[in-house]
Amino acid sequence: MLVDYIDQHRDRFGVEPICAVLTEAGTKIAPSTYYAAKKRPPSARAIRDAELIEDIKIAHKANLGVYGARKIHAELNREGVDVAGCTVERLMRAEGLRGIPREKTRRTTVGDGAETERPEDLVNRKFAATGANQLWVADLTYVRTHAGWTYVAFVLDVFSRMIVGWQVSTSLRTDLALDALDMGLWTRQRAGQDVTGLIHHSDRGVQYRAIRYTERLAEAEAVASVGSRGDSYDNAMAEALNSLFKAECIRNPTMRPKGGWKRVTDVEIAVAEYVDWFNHRRLHGEIGLVPPAEFEANHQATNTPVHYPEITVPAGAGSK
Repeated sequence: MLVDYIDQHRDRFGVEPICAVLTEAGTKIAPSTYYAAKKRPPSARAIRDAELIEDIKIAHKANLGVYGARKIHAELNREGVDVAGCTVERLMRAEGLRGIPREKTRRTTVGDGAETERPEDLVNRKFAATGANQLWVADLTYVRTHAGWTYVAFVLDVFSRMIVGWQVSTSLRTDLALDALDMGLWTRQRAGQDVTGLIHHSDRGVQYRAIRYTERLAEAEAVASVGSRGDSYDNAMAEALNSLFKAECIRNPTMRPKGGWKRVTDVEIAVAEYVDWFNHRRLHGEIGLVPPAEFEANHQATNTPVHYPEITVPAGAGSK
């Protein structure tokens, strides 16, 4: 560190005067020590650190700059780079690299139009599945643009954390949620997957209780489920996706256009890019630090049930 400090200031003050000031301040270093250090070849650790720093920077940038040390470590290992987690933490800290923090989202599913009676809560805050298309969760979130509010709907498969459907609109009307549902159903059915008996879980928003929405679920032989307590924990996994999306896409300087989000088309493009990364490259801690598409492919190849701890939120843990 002393050698680096002297290197930064030697052109202005000279080596000998800097060493004299440092020595007077209690940090003894002789000019001869400095020159000897400059002639000494870098250590094996220094060379290795420099190589790893480049690998870390590439992995961090390639993943929208959102990964912390744990996922950078996992990403490097997947790429065949043998490095300890503590080393990644040390080097990221030295380079000022870190993950993106999340913030709470606000409720957007509000009333609008004819609706059905509220279905039962078939999930009861237990967000777990042993296969694809057993349980989907859906929710809406919002993005402020220069042209006004834009809204985004997502449908997530709980088993793999795959975003199966999404839509962007300037309106909160039923079509926003319905288009996302249609995308999910079309994508799965086009791939030859059976969605019969699928449980579709949402909060109490009228977009999800509209007659057209429930009719579409019935047509697909899917079963509607709605949170019974009316707080954020009833649809915690969908709200967690909203939180990730806002942090990793909307507030992320890597994704946000210069000057901010101007119009709905900017958001549409960003969401398409984000969903592609989220499904095919983003490492998910809840499914073993692999991307959702890879997780589903591995499960299909082995055709064996995959079990992981279900997420259960205690009753009365909070409210919107």
